[in-house]
Amino acid sequence: MQQNLNDTYAEFLKNLSIPALNTMQEAVIEKTALADNVMLLAPTGSGKTLAFLISVMGILHTAGKGVQALIVAPSRELSLQIEQVFRTMKTNFKVSCCYGGHSVKIEQSSLSQAPALIIGTPGRLADHVARKSFDASTIKMVVLDEFDKSLQMGFHEQLKVIFRALSGSQKHLLTSATRLGILPDFLPFTKVETLNHLKDEADSKLKLSLVKTKSTDKVETLMRLVADFNQEVCLIFCNHRDAVERISALFERHKFAHGIFHGAMEQIDREKNLIKFRGGAHNVLIATDLAARGLDIPAIRHVVHYQLPPHHEEFVHRNGRTARMHADGEAYLILADDESLPDYIDRTIEEIKLTKPLQLPPPPKYACLYVSVGKKDKISKGDIAGLFMKKGALHGDDLGLITTLDHASYVAVKQSLVKKLLTSIKDEKLKKMRVKIEIAN
Repeated sequence: MQQNLNDTYAEFLKNLSIPALNTMQEAVIEKTALADNVMLLAPTGSGKTLAFLISVMGILHTAGKGVQALIVAPSRELSLQIEQVFRTMKTNFKVSCCYGGHSVKIEQSSLSQAPALIIGTPGRLADHVARKSFDASTIKMVVLDEFDKSLQMGFHEQLKVIFRALSGSQKHLLTSATRLGILPDFLPFTKVETLNHLKDEADSKLKLSLVKTKSTDKVETLMRLVADFNQEVCLIFCNHRDAVERISALFERHKFAHGIFHGAMEQIDREKNLIKFRGGAHNVLIATDLAARGLDIPAIRHVVHYQLPPHHEEFVHRNGRTARMHADGEAYLILADDESLPDYIDRTIEEIKLTKPLQLPPPPKYACLYVSVGKKDKISKGDIAGLFMKKGALHGDDLGLITTLDHASYVAVKQSLVKKLLTSIKDEKLKKMRVKIEIAN
């Protein structure tokens, strides 16, 4: 069966540079083809996005009229990430992505010629339903990605608005990283077939360590710990954005390269910081629990809990950013002398001592360059790489991740080569267009 599925969707897998479907993806695709209501329980990083996108492809038809499928995700980043995967699959079906912080008029223009697939956040989708931007009655399948997160974030009313606009006869696929109790009453079904691909904590290869400190030294202790990782990728979690900003200010004063990520940031700033983190221009990301789930971020060796979450569930999700997909990883709890361990932490946790004074690690291997054109300007990653290598005399291994947005692109380039590169391509054009190329702010 695996081979049959791989053959059927070979072109999608090729476009995504994925050799084969994994066991979970195969099970989801088979189950959703047969059942109307499916719940997938799976951790972040297990490949669920591809699983439900291929399932959606199973109901899309070129002769179909109106919107055929809807994917609801709890955050802008996750919505955009799903859209990017779908576009990379190169399906020939139109997709529109709707989310807060994006122009409503641009979205309405896109929706006026009904896309086969709409992806979006609950609030913005409910807004479009109220505006009658699209006809939801033609939708044949609804995917509720990170459904537990949407409920946790309080999107019940917005989801009710969306479901009232649906025909009620559509198929449903729900994904969740935690087991749900009673399903909310706005769903038009009470029974669901569950595919459980959650790992037991006992099977995790995650190592937990405790670092004790004085409350007055807590941020410095954090910096000493992270500096000792020597630029291995690290995610630092805080409970509140004020703590993120406070820690960032101290890192900034020490010229310790890092990025931040929390819900009060502008969308473009959040996006840029994730791009830099993925590309190795920042190997440290200081974040709230917004970064704990659903984001496409690189394999992370170290997770640090600067502040411990109140509930075990959030603790598990944070730790799920490392020790993923059969890899091992480490998590650290920083505990001040005026704080106590929550009940969900095992008291036998190993304590480690920091003996080295603060010694900053070398700068990240890559810098992130901004290019003032993107996909809507008909610029591809290959166009940018070609310019940098032909006119900038770079080799393929001098370039890292290239990310193209609608009207901007970001390129990871080895730090040591940036100055020479910018001089070499200063007056060069890209596809006969004058472009601005500079270090991303």
